[in-house]
Amino acid sequence: MTSGGRTDAAQTLEARQIVVAFGGLRAIDDVSVNLAPGEVFGLIGPNGAGKTTLVNVLTGFQKPSSGKVLLGGVDLIGQSAAVGSGLGRREARQRAMRVLEWIGFEHKAQMRADSLPYGEERRVGIARALATAPKYVLLDEPAAGLSDAECDDLMELISRIPAQFGCGVLLIEHNMRVVMGACGRVQVIDGGKTIAEGTPEEIQRHDDVIRAYLGTKSGRERARGR
Repeated sequence: MTSGGRTDAAQTLEARQIVVAFGGLRAIDDVSVNLAPGEVFGLIGPNGAGKTTLVNVLTGFQKPSSGKVLLGGVDLIGQSAAVGSGLGRREARQRAMRVLEWIGFEHKAQMRADSLPYGEERRVGIARALATAPKYVLLDEPAAGLSDAECDDLMELISRIPAQFGCGVLLIEHNMRVVMGACGRVQVIDGGKTIAEGTPEEIQRHDDVIRAYLGTKSGRERARGR
């Protein structure tokens, strides 16, 4: 898989033919996803499409009924979800400060995150994830509840993550301005199935996506930031 003009198959995150069934209901029905470290990848779809279930499979919180999750070709199914940087206290503090400086919050390092305005608290949540030095950061609706100006700031922040931290980003988001502005590639699922994949421009013109998700002319204009 190529991203930013290079191939990094050794670190590619893949979900192959994932099925998640709850009784007779297939929340995910034969969906495949692949993501390279240097890209921002959008996963969108209507409410109930199966996006969060798929992310739970990728992170190990949901075991699929069938299919594989691979990181650099290594099967991750059955491995427990874990978080940790492997750093000592001093090194972890230094890394945390570097991330805070990157988001422009170094002067707020001694403040409690829950004392910050909502939009700033969401940015700190992203910073916290980046401080663990992940190969991939998975963001589930980070723009929820933000103002238009805050969404623009968030879009710019997300766009800079791969270059700064060398990791890929999987973004689940209902705010189409953020998705279309930050992502180089977008996959759309509906009813647990993939209905489209392509660049943001291709997705906005895709008939099935328009019917299932973007809907009316006004919805498409919102996706373009009008």
